[in-house]
Amino acid sequence: MRKVFLGVFSLAILLTSCVSQKKYADLEAKQQETQDLLNSATVKLNECLEEKATAMSQMEALEEQNSFLKANNQELINNMGNLTTLTAKGAENLEKSLESLREKDLTIRKLQDAVTRRDSVNLALVQSLKGVLGNLDDEDIEVTVEKGVVFVSISDKLLFSSGSYNVTRAAKEVLGKVAKVVNNKPDFEFMVEGHTDNVPYASGVLLDNWDLSAKRATSIVRILQNDFGVDPARMTAAGRSYYVPLAANTTSADRAKNRRTRIVVLPKLDQFYSMIEEGMKDPAIGGSGE
Repeated sequence: MRKVFLGVFSLAILLTSCVSQKKYADLEAKQQETQDLLNSATVKLNECLEEKATAMSQMEALEEQNSFLKANNQELINNMGNLTTLTAKGAENLEKSLESLREKDLTIRKLQDAVTRRDSVNLALVQSLKGVLGNLDDEDIEVTVEKGVVFVSISDKLLFSSGSYNVTRAAKEVLGKVAKVVNNKPDFEFMVEGHTDNVPYASGVLLDNWDLSAKRATSIVRILQNDFGVDPARMTAAGRSYYVPLAANTTSADRAKNRRTRIVVLPKLDQFYSMIEEGMKDPAIGGSGE
């Protein structure tokens, strides 16, 4: 992708003599915006790689502990010598030790399966969303995964007029594509978050930016339910006002970034997460047991 961007920028330089200074400046600004997006994506990728490395390190520690326990158990068996000398109590303790090892191995496999399935589910969802939304400008819509959760962030200029919570006609095309994916994934729930900039809402119809962000979220939820048949029991509408900004709200461009609607996709992975939490508490793999 970087090569494509550089190619476009080079072409702009070659055509300098054929275009106005303004067009050249516009192309140069566009290239800088594209470079910023690429840098942002690189940072996010590095964060994901760091999280993966941490998880792999924890898994390796568990596997080392497993090997240590197995070695100790084998040493115990070797030292026992002839089984005919074992007392009934000794044989019972040995069986308990072997059973503990089997349970520990099963717990580790379950943890590995849970992490693998979560990652696979998220990857499939991201690919589905990017597939149906692929023809939209990257500045207007973004699909990301953060800490195992899929986010779809849509710029408000696609959804609403300034200061309004009425969904535009063009926005329904975008929401219809999102609905197509979530309707095909009945095991997902999701939350629609409305975000504003810090400019006070002053039309008098609503109280403040809290009201505006919440009304925008409920407007999206109603469109998904009434126009595209999304089960309302799977949706949550939330207003975040201007308290979770992406930028500093010091320029019009930064404020535009902060005015957005974010769809947080929540797979029904309660069983997996509960299993992971319980498994990590298991004393057999070094958990606290609390």
